[in-house]
Amino acid sequence: MSGIVVVGTQWGDEGKGKITDFLAGKADVIVRFQGGNNAGHTIVFDGKKFALHLIPSGIFRKDAINVMANGMVINPKAMLEELEMLKQGGVTEFNLAISDRAHIILPYHIVLDGMLEELKEDNKKVGTTKKGIGPTYTDKASRIGIRVCDFVDDEVFKEKLTDNLNYYNKIFKLFGKEELNTEAIYQEYLEYAEAMKPYVTDTGVLLNRLLEDDKKVVFEGAQGALLCMDHGTYPFVTSSSPTAASVPVNTGVSPKYINEVIGITKAYSTRVGSGFFATEFDDDVAHQIREVGHEYGTTTGRPRRIGWIDTVVLRHTKRISGLTALSVMLLDVLSGVKTLQVCVAYKLNGEIIDYMPASIKDYEKCIPIYMEIPGWDEDITKVTNFSGLPVNAQLYLNKLAELVGVEVAIFSVGPDRTQTVVLKELI
Repeated sequence: MSGIVVVGTQWGDEGKGKITDFLAGKADVIVRFQGGNNAGHTIVFDGKKFALHLIPSGIFRKDAINVMANGMVINPKAMLEELEMLKQGGVTEFNLAISDRAHIILPYHIVLDGMLEELKEDNKKVGTTKKGIGPTYTDKASRIGIRVCDFVDDEVFKEKLTDNLNYYNKIFKLFGKEELNTEAIYQEYLEYAEAMKPYVTDTGVLLNRLLEDDKKVVFEGAQGALLCMDHGTYPFVTSSSPTAASVPVNTGVSPKYINEVIGITKAYSTRVGSGFFATEFDDDVAHQIREVGHEYGTTTGRPRRIGWIDTVVLRHTKRISGLTALSVMLLDVLSGVKTLQVCVAYKLNGEIIDYMPASIKDYEKCIPIYMEIPGWDEDITKVTNFSGLPVNAQLYLNKLAELVGVEVAIFSVGPDRTQTVVLKELI
């Protein structure tokens, strides 16, 4: 048995999709274990670019089984549109399984998401994608959620939809929002349920059987560990846990099946949305990194905030996810940056600390402490091994491994599959 978890070490957008797609070449199963279509994974190969939001990144490997696990929240309309996008791109042969325990995003969740964000003061807004993710997870915790098994049962779906809209329409009316028509939503979503039904199964049973049969399984998270509800920069987080620790609960498999946890990190840092970002900077170098790295959200198109790499953050993710290896992405984007800054610790109220405070009030007071590493000018996009890197790029990777206490197993020098250099085989 071989289970490897792909974890974003920062705030998402680290390049997990590319590495999952790369590892999928040797895997039997790829599992998306949390989140919804608030995620964005970009896959590039053979000159084609695909932006995935719900479908696992192994969908391009026709011999692999792709699982949308119980920890996900699924917008059926968006999922079917994504499958159509893949079909139009020539991806027609795939094996997809959807958990009957995953929760369904419905139109009232999307209305609620936008409404709740609008009600907050500007400095309190979370920066939600307004895709209905948070309200769907809220319904799940409140025990009024509609699961996939309910959704594909016409009678159960209508009963639960009616109950929920009887409740939520009262809220919409109270806040001056248009009430939603139960019958109209029911009739529209019946078609989506029928289209989804062939893929629905108990994926927990499926995954356990495959792992017991010694299949190689890659677990793919959405967002990054710093957006974890419990261990992230709360309240500026997502509504689920993107950590490796959440995989057993979100998929129905035992922790004993997790053999490797690879932390995906950019060679710098980015963040989309609100929340404190200790190493953020905004100058000509930040603009250069944003444009060269195409740092705009896959889902929202928003320009990403730019920061230097933060090893306090990486060590935090190492602790909460048990990282066994690092994959450093977009190393090529730093070519031409004369001096690189690496955050090694914080100063809080005059004291040097090596952790992220739980209190956002305290975290916002943290001042990053940097070490400088000389940059390089060479184009590294055609490099195929570690020794082919400029000396300063080698120094940079070695220093990151040393500061985090985790070896670099992979580094990336471009968006294509072929621009991925493996230093240690993980699967």
